[in-house]
Amino acid sequence: MFYHLLYPLHKTISVFNVFQYITFRTIYASLTALLICFFLGPWVIKKLSDKQIGQYIREDGPKAHSKKAGTPTMGGVLIIFSVVISTLLWTDLSNFYIWIILLITIGYGVIGFIDDYLMQVKKRSKGLSGRNKLLMQVILAIGAGVLLFSYSGFSTSITIPFFKKISPDIGWGYIFFTTIVIVGTSNAVNLTDGLDGLAIGPVIIVAATYMVFAYVAGHIRIANYLQINYVSGCGEITIFCGALAGAGLGFLWFNTYPAQIFMGDVGSLPIGGAIGAVAVITKQEILLVLVGGLFVIEALSVIFQVGFFKMTNGRRIFKMAPLHHHFELKGWAEPKVIVRFWIISIMLALLSMSTLKLR
Repeated sequence: MFYHLLYPLHKTISVFNVFQYITFRTIYASLTALLICFFLGPWVIKKLSDKQIGQYIREDGPKAHSKKAGTPTMGGVLIIFSVVISTLLWTDLSNFYIWIILLITIGYGVIGFIDDYLMQVKKRSKGLSGRNKLLMQVILAIGAGVLLFSYSGFSTSITIPFFKKISPDIGWGYIFFTTIVIVGTSNAVNLTDGLDGLAIGPVIIVAATYMVFAYVAGHIRIANYLQINYVSGCGEITIFCGALAGAGLGFLWFNTYPAQIFMGDVGSLPIGGAIGAVAVITKQEILLVLVGGLFVIEALSVIFQVGFFKMTNGRRIFKMAPLHHHFELKGWAEPKVIVRFWIISIMLALLSMSTLKLR
């Protein structure tokens, strides 16, 4: 909005020329999202507490978690609100990719909200059924895939990390590939959201990493120099990533141990879906496995645990899944698990950044 309202004024007042720069708008989108979260956070926490929308603690979980029961949840509405408002204020709203990401963010936010609402307000023990939740996610992701596939100039080639000259074009199969990336990332982030600040920390790191990828992919000279796929218009995604990182920092102020609020599915599902959509648009889809490696590890720990349990009639690989609970039951203090997982996420992000130069 500011881009459309203020940048045209640069012809008469030169200072407004700064609004053409993606870097400038990214910085202020980040700050806007952070400040929205920071100032609205106490009000949201109070409203959720007044309505008794508190966290449910699974009975088979670590005993130390019993004290978390009743902590306000559904705080993801604060993150999504901050991200959407900041994106609308600071991006070029004529950009097609921005609307695709907002479609996924808001759409998955609605799915998460319905699930949390049924569980927290209507007191249904499991909210939406797993099948219905997954079906809704898939439908939205397919819609995004179809829109991208139909958009003139968007490549259906897949980028292979470390092998920049290998980029297979999968044609219409890219729609299904997009669906897998978006839905998979959404649920992986959801599974990681189990400790105070555990999920939002890596989300900030991943958003900051893709902020770089979006900028270089949308800059034709830098993209050609680094030999990566140039995506015209992709640069505006940098601003969305900045807003997500800023909102994450603002939310972390209240979500850090001991948490005053949890994000719930209304936060984790759209955040994960948005990250998946960003990875697809920036043509760094496969690299998401490395950038968001912590989310992948957490998701795989659940898959392996369930599969092994069924195949061996009750035996387990881990003390408990997702993986963060395993380390808790081994005696690690919750803050130690959280910070060590953040460190792993930072290491993976740095390694992924190195692919910009590695051939």
